[in-house]
Amino acid sequence: MRRAVTIKMTLAYVGTRYAGWQVQPGRPTIQGVLEDRLARLLQEPITLFGAGRTDSGVHALGQVASFATARGVPLDGLRRGLNARLPEDIRVLEAQEAPDAFHARSDARGKEYAYTFSLGEVTSPFRAPFVCPVRGRLDLEAMRRGAAGFEGRHDFTSLAPASCELEDRVRTITLARIEAAPGEEVVLRVRGDGFLRHMIRTLAGTLLDIGRARRSAEEVPGILAARDRRAAGPCAAARGLTLVKVFYPEAGA
Repeated sequence: MRRAVTIKMTLAYVGTRYAGWQVQPGRPTIQGVLEDRLARLLQEPITLFGAGRTDSGVHALGQVASFATARGVPLDGLRRGLNARLPEDIRVLEAQEAPDAFHARSDARGKEYAYTFSLGEVTSPFRAPFVCPVRGRLDLEAMRRGAAGFEGRHDFTSLAPASCELEDRVRTITLARIEAAPGEEVVLRVRGDGFLRHMIRTLAGTLLDIGRARRSAEEVPGILAARDRRAAGPCAAARGLTLVKVFYPEAGA
């Protein structure tokens, strides 16, 4: 019998039509589609582990997933064969053999996300699925000060839903930056060692409140100290959020 090998895949997908990454009975998910197509291609059941469980409607440019297989399929053939079977809104960018102990989720050391706001009077239909439209002007300098206040190691209970069951809600954000982008867009880039459910979308919603002068950047320390979801701003729409990259030790993260 052939020895099982671990395969690491880098994935890109448009999350609009899916109920998130994780398999859910009766609902289309990224993991579910990939496991189904992999099982057909390799003629064996496949369990796929993703680096992060993106929510319904959230996109990815660099999601990472891993699985074990005893089939001796050339990696380039695996990538091409799987892409031929996948819908056009999910793509395998790279497939490579990884150490046997590699696990996409537990070995990840950090992730980078981007949340994009569109400030234009008219949002192009080619950008609409990937941005959160905002009407009116935003104070970007205030948003930058607010974003900087979230950097560091904090208890992020205030940015997590009340239903969050995790006891440890301390995370480290190494980068939270507001950038102007082409096409009247503004991007919030966030990098950290891990994130709670809805954490970045709530951070984005809080910064949007700051940009609209509904609250001040100087309130951020108090928001974090409150450890109360009611202290932060709204959870911004899922469609503006994209998982950009996952960091692993071999990449120096």
